[in-house]
Amino acid sequence: MYMQLNGQVIYYEKSGEGSPVILVHGNGETHKIFDVLIAELSKKHTVYAMDSRGHGQSAAVTEFHYSDMADDVFEFVHALDLVKPAFYGFSDGGIIGLLAASKHPTLFSALAISGANLTPSGVKLPFRIKDRLHYFKSKDPLLHLMLTEPHISKSDLAKITIPALVLAGEKDMIKLSQTRQIAKFIPDSTLKILPGENHFSYVIKSPKLFPLLDDFFSKHCY
Repeated sequence: MYMQLNGQVIYYEKSGEGSPVILVHGNGETHKIFDVLIAELSKKHTVYAMDSRGHGQSAAVTEFHYSDMADDVFEFVHALDLVKPAFYGFSDGGIIGLLAASKHPTLFSALAISGANLTPSGVKLPFRIKDRLHYFKSKDPLLHLMLTEPHISKSDLAKITIPALVLAGEKDMIKLSQTRQIAKFIPDSTLKILPGENHFSYVIKSPKLFPLLDDFFSKHCY
């Protein structure tokens, strides 16, 4: 389904019945990375899986900013009259969730994120170097986004007053120190570092994510 909001055409898919849950994917991906997760979550929830602006079937853009994407989520919730949806975001989707929950503390009932960073330096150096080299060749605006944003402060995190689940793989491309910082400064948060997992392994079309989110959402969804 398509929706015009915040000056953009945003594509999303809706599945299931029950309390609302919004899913947002990572950089350069689409909602399809959540196919396995959606099949399970939709047995208990109404799942809204978005393609972020400039991704998938949403309208193309010439530049990207996480704040714009967070505003898209805010507008999406209000356009559909969703009441206290829960939110899960992977990687860039997690950044978007942090920003939306910080700016609008009553928007969600619960916030789950995985593989999110607070600053560009939160990405481990080898991955940043690789992204810089690719950007030098391609000038891809999505790479520019990762190299220059986000900039989320401790005070921003402190504004998130809803229950939060903070996930990362033990071998994540995000520094574990930054993941721990996210959990430390969100007042009502639970941190889980997943042994043996990398940034993508437990998320992309994986059955491993559902049990983690199912437990969390069962306690905190409206």
